[in-house]
Amino acid sequence: MSLCRYLPVPSDRMGIIWSLLSVKDSIILEYGPAGTTHFSMGFYGTLGVDWQQRLFTTHMNEDDVVMGDVTRLEEAIVELDNSYEPKVIFVVASSISAVIGTDIKGVCTYMQKEVKAKLVAFEQGGFRGDYSVGLSEVYKLLVNNLPGQERTAKKKTYNIIGASMGSYRAASDVWELQNLMREAFGYEMHTCLCNETSVAEIGSLGTAEINLVMRQEGLPAAKLLENKFASPFVFSAPYGYAATLAWLEEVGKALGQVPDSKLCARLRLKAQNAASLKMYAMMMGRKKCPQAVVIGEYDLVKGISAFLQAVGINVKHKLCSHSLKSIIEPEPDIQYLSVEKEKIAVLKNLQKTLVLADDVSNRLCDASNVKLRVSAPFIDGAQIATHLPLLGEKGTDFLLETIEAYYQTLA
Repeated sequence: MSLCRYLPVPSDRMGIIWSLLSVKDSIILEYGPAGTTHFSMGFYGTLGVDWQQRLFTTHMNEDDVVMGDVTRLEEAIVELDNSYEPKVIFVVASSISAVIGTDIKGVCTYMQKEVKAKLVAFEQGGFRGDYSVGLSEVYKLLVNNLPGQERTAKKKTYNIIGASMGSYRAASDVWELQNLMREAFGYEMHTCLCNETSVAEIGSLGTAEINLVMRQEGLPAAKLLENKFASPFVFSAPYGYAATLAWLEEVGKALGQVPDSKLCARLRLKAQNAASLKMYAMMMGRKKCPQAVVIGEYDLVKGISAFLQAVGINVKHKLCSHSLKSIIEPEPDIQYLSVEKEKIAVLKNLQKTLVLADDVSNRLCDASNVKLRVSAPFIDGAQIATHLPLLGEKGTDFLLETIEAYYQTLA
């Protein structure tokens, strides 16, 4: 039996909605009971997403469900178009409309001639998987439905694909990538899927020189853009100094440019200094062997774990916070524990371990462990700052502070 008390995983529907809420000049209309939508609104608010006057529901009743009547949906589409004049209305299925098989896409097709806004249907409804699946779907559908056909290249620009507002420090990670691209190549970001973007920016995705993919769920969208506009892409989540340097070199190769030599030299020096911690770990002996647990989204777990191992810390558990359904060839030592009690058992048995996880997981560990919040859910504080990344050079600086503090507890 798989009971869930502490760590429910958001559904594909929720991943879709929080991504769409980052698209300005658009409205999200969920076809379902009001309670379904309003229950989610508080959660979206904790992510720092502005849902006011952006997220609406049709408030289905029993007659709509039993009779399959979509009049309420048709009227809601027209009312939103007249009242708010959005450029796009995203019509999203709820769990109820998905169960009864409402043809959301069909309704959008015949209603398109009745409204000025472009109608885009999302029919997942919460049953095709967790939010990781939803992210992959939303990036693909946005790329398929909004960008135009022409590609008038804007020099020295790039897109970021794969930023998710459901990820801890997502806005800060985007900020760090912008800093690195500016210093290394003098490039500026065109837009980001999906973080503070707009309908117009998504419509001109094809004008950027290159697409930078932050997470595996963004790969299908990047491949669609490559086929449609011949836009090259680079996929990597640069956690750690060496990984950041390798990422810059890979981006430079795709652009036919060499990254800034001073930046590269600085990263090499920091990587060498961080590697010296491995010798310190070896001197501690077996009784005080540094160990860690990393819990979070797949690419974060993979990237941070590799950095920890490079500085001499044995990563005892690598736990993914979502299913691996959208991950291409996942590494065998990264697990998704679908049964919550198994995950709780792992956490409660930890002693003198560096725990990089979400707030709930950190609370379940005892006080002998050194804990750092690196993933969602984050319930012990608001996410306000947008300049505190986990990846890139500055993100690694921050992680290294906690690692050194952990080593002091073992001394």
